[in-house]
Amino acid sequence: MAAPATTPGASDAPAAGTGAAPATPPVGHPDRVLAELADWQRAVRAQFPILTGTDEAYLDSAATAQKPQVVLDAVQRYLTGENANAGRGTYRWANRTTALLRRCRDRVGDLIDDPDPERSGVHLVGGTTEALRRVALDWLVDTLADGDEIVVPAADHLANVVPWQEARDAAARRGVTVRLVEMPYEPSGDYDVAALAPLVGERTRLVAVTHVHHVYGVDMNVHRIRRLVGDDVVICLDAAQSVGHLPVSVTDLDVDFLAFSGHKAMALPGVGVLWARNRRGPRYEHRGWQGSPHTVGAVSLAAAVDWFEATDVARIARWTVALGARLTDGLSRLPDIRVLGCQDSLTLDSTVQRRHGPVTFLHPGISAADLGFVLADHGLMVRANAHCQGPAGERENSVRVSLHAYNTVEEVDRLLDVLARLDTSQTTPSYH
Repeated sequence: MAAPATTPGASDAPAAGTGAAPATPPVGHPDRVLAELADWQRAVRAQFPILTGTDEAYLDSAATAQKPQVVLDAVQRYLTGENANAGRGTYRWANRTTALLRRCRDRVGDLIDDPDPERSGVHLVGGTTEALRRVALDWLVDTLADGDEIVVPAADHLANVVPWQEARDAAARRGVTVRLVEMPYEPSGDYDVAALAPLVGERTRLVAVTHVHHVYGVDMNVHRIRRLVGDDVVICLDAAQSVGHLPVSVTDLDVDFLAFSGHKAMALPGVGVLWARNRRGPRYEHRGWQGSPHTVGAVSLAAAVDWFEATDVARIARWTVALGARLTDGLSRLPDIRVLGCQDSLTLDSTVQRRHGPVTFLHPGISAADLGFVLADHGLMVRANAHCQGPAGERENSVRVSLHAYNTVEEVDRLLDVLARLDTSQTTPSYH
């Protein structure tokens, strides 16, 4: 999976007017983008209280994002001024909470460019994993017949693998045999659409895909999947690493389901979204008794969407992609570091698609766990393990740095300096 490779989306830009959504690298050289947005970025960072006055660098936003002051203020205001359950009372606080939930759903629809809010549904769930499992178990199972097939991205996050296995097993308990087809990958980590073509046929019922890969950091060019499978096949999109990181348009992507977690999009933990288009197949409905909604989570998510709109998600994408390019360029100059994923996009002068936040690498002489501890000792918070990747993913644990709008050039340069000065001659790696 990690060998040097072809370029994700490098020669696949669709013709104008097709409605497809190609990968969107930043306009201009990364250094020029970073200089252009420097004042904007300083103003953005100042809005995150947890980062004020700390010498530590938070480089783990793919695991969870930090929260801007406006989100914290919205939560505080709600809990101290009108906290109530929704849909269960006739008094003002309860009615206000019900309206806040409705507003959250509307704002999410705005953020993802919902083309038909009257038909589609924004369902508040616990997170990406729950959303994908609900598609698999509350909707897909009942549509499956003997011999049907599901395309599964087995090198993506386990949350986009296990639910489809559960759907297959649930169908088997009813006497229905369903086959899981593994999504093929290019050596770069991108989907191999040419190899996928002969695997998709009249029995393909659903294709599960990821928008931005949580290890390789690239836009997986899912618009190519719709062109390949045609108009009848359902596509379910894991957007956990794209919503709030770059502009997301379900209109352009033409997917049927989209899932993301609030905590990765600067809202509170425990709230997420399942968006269902309700165009192909039966209308999606939650099964079972729903209980009390996560009202404060919905309040935080609506506030986060407001913040993204005010801050400009397109600028967030330009900053993080340019900053990631500075990081991959620096890593590519270190003799002991191997960056995972596409090798053609590492240097600053690359003209192909770059990484949208996550940058993952290995050191041949230091385990990922040990390197994670060394970096933590220098105030650099990264993730160092298997990253919950599926069974067809990387076989070695690795270090993932994931960037967001609040990360700085100085933090990236500091990380590169620590890595450059590692002393691997000792049993336990040290820094000098």
